[in-house]
Amino acid sequence: MKPRHADALLIAATAVWGVSFVVVKGALALAPPLTFLAMRFAIATVALAPFTDFKTRPSGAELRGGLILTALLATGFAAQAVGLQYTTPARSAFIVALSSVLAPLVAFVVLRQRLRWVVAVAVLVAGGGIYLLTAPGSGGLNRGDLWTLITATVFGGHIVAVAELSKRHDALRLVWIQMAGTALAAGALAVALEPGRIEWSATLVGALLFTGVSATALALVWQMRAQRHMSTARAALLLCFEPVFATITSWLWLGERLSTTQWAGAALIIGGMVLAELPVRSAAAD
Repeated sequence: MKPRHADALLIAATAVWGVSFVVVKGALALAPPLTFLAMRFAIATVALAPFTDFKTRPSGAELRGGLILTALLATGFAAQAVGLQYTTPARSAFIVALSSVLAPLVAFVVLRQRLRWVVAVAVLVAGGGIYLLTAPGSGGLNRGDLWTLITATVFGGHIVAVAELSKRHDALRLVWIQMAGTALAAGALAVALEPGRIEWSATLVGALLFTGVSATALALVWQMRAQRHMSTARAALLLCFEPVFATITSWLWLGERLSTTQWAGAALIIGGMVLAELPVRSAAAD
């Protein structure tokens, strides 16, 4: 694959993920968050099955790793879905993007990996971005933003876990285990905690198909194919476009507009992402 084709493929994946914030926001008016999540990941599990190797029996260590990843993924997506009920797609996308900044901190706390000084600076820069993005003059962090901060933290842990476990086990099969496990966990919690209120409509079905097939299964395959032909540093920079696509879609679809202060906050968050990722990735690529 030519470099420009790989770039285009990864940008397409980030565009789909960005659009999905707005799609999920609309779908949550028709179905409770855990119920929607269970259906989305059930569809993704079926969609990913043809790409997954089931001929080789997974080891106990692989299953344990899959369970760890499932717990992190399910928790992160559940918090994100709950948060989207109370915050906007653009704010949610930029806060979730903090996961790449928080990942080195998680690695330091859990694995005792060395923490570079530039990461500490990145956290401060991104923290300032969150302060500005959440409009301090009009109330600051709301309930949805706080739920989304949980998502960013958990997804930071997920990034670290994927980096460690994908070195030892089949990466795509680990992904499938996470999809199936998240569908089951969200389904069980939905039955226990949520009322059975689902307003079936073409909008909800379309949202489930888009998020389950395109934003979960297909975009993941695109990402894996694209990253085989580029450095991790380049991939990290291209992935910064995800919250930008979410903001553009939210503006076009929902009429959401960010103030000048909020745009400054969004820029600081992306700056923090670049600071946290680029020096480490560039060193690894060399």
